[in-house]
Amino acid sequence: MAGAAPHFVALVPAHDEAPRVGAVVRGAALHGRVIVVDDGSTDGTADVARAAGAEVLEQRPNQGKGAALRTGFAAVLASDAAAAVTLDGDGQHDPSEIPTFLAALARRVDAGLPTELVVGRRDFTRMPVVRRIANSLGTAVLSMALGRYVPDNQSGYRLVGRRLMAAMLDSRERGFAFEVEMIAVCQREGWPVAWVPIRTIYGDERSHVRPLAHLREFLGIAVRAGRIARSPRRAPERGDLV
Repeated sequence: MAGAAPHFVALVPAHDEAPRVGAVVRGAALHGRVIVVDDGSTDGTADVARAAGAEVLEQRPNQGKGAALRTGFAAVLASDAAAAVTLDGDGQHDPSEIPTFLAALARRVDAGLPTELVVGRRDFTRMPVVRRIANSLGTAVLSMALGRYVPDNQSGYRLVGRRLMAAMLDSRERGFAFEVEMIAVCQREGWPVAWVPIRTIYGDERSHVRPLAHLREFLGIAVRAGRIARSPRRAPERGDLV
C-alpha cells in the first residue's frame, strides 16, 4: 500500500536510566511495541521499563551501547518487524517523532528508493557548546573519510531496516562507533541513507565530552569506517530483499 508505515519495534538501549526510561517507554508505546535492552544497570532501570510497558532484555555486565543494540537487533530480527526505531533511554529523543521516521521511509519506498537507515538529524546550533564542537568535528572528519557529506553521524535516533540489522550483528564495536559503522556499512552495500530533522533536547547536566580527546578517538573510528565503506559488499543471503 502506497505510503503505508512499516511494522516496527521501538528499541531503547539503556544504562542506569531509571529516572527517565519510564517516560521514554510510555511515549514510544503509543506508537507500537517497545523493547528495552538494559545494559548492566544497577539502579532499577529494568523494573521501571517493565512497569511502563516495555519488554526488557537484560545483559550483564555492562557491555556498551553497541552490544546493547546488537542484542536488540537480534530480538527484532526474530520477529516479523520490518524495522527498528532506536532511541536513547535518557529522554534526549522525543518519542512523539517516531512517525516522522516511518513516514520518511514510506515516502522513499514509494519513490523507488528503498532505504535501510533513516537518521534523526539534530540542530547542532541548539547543543551545548562543547557538544556542538565535538559533533561538528566528527561530521567533518567522517565526511572526509567516506567521501560524502554526512550531516549527523552520532545521532542515536534512527530507523534501521532488517538487512542493516542483520549486517550489524557481525560488528565488534561496543560504543558510539557502532552507530558510525552503520553508515559505512550502508555505503559499502549501496543502501541509501536518509536524514530527517528532529528536536535537539538537552537538560542542564554538565557535558563530559572533551572535544580534542573526542577528535583523537574519532579519527580512528573514521579510518575504520572508511575501510568498511570501501570493502567488498556482503554476499547476499537467502531471504535478503533485492
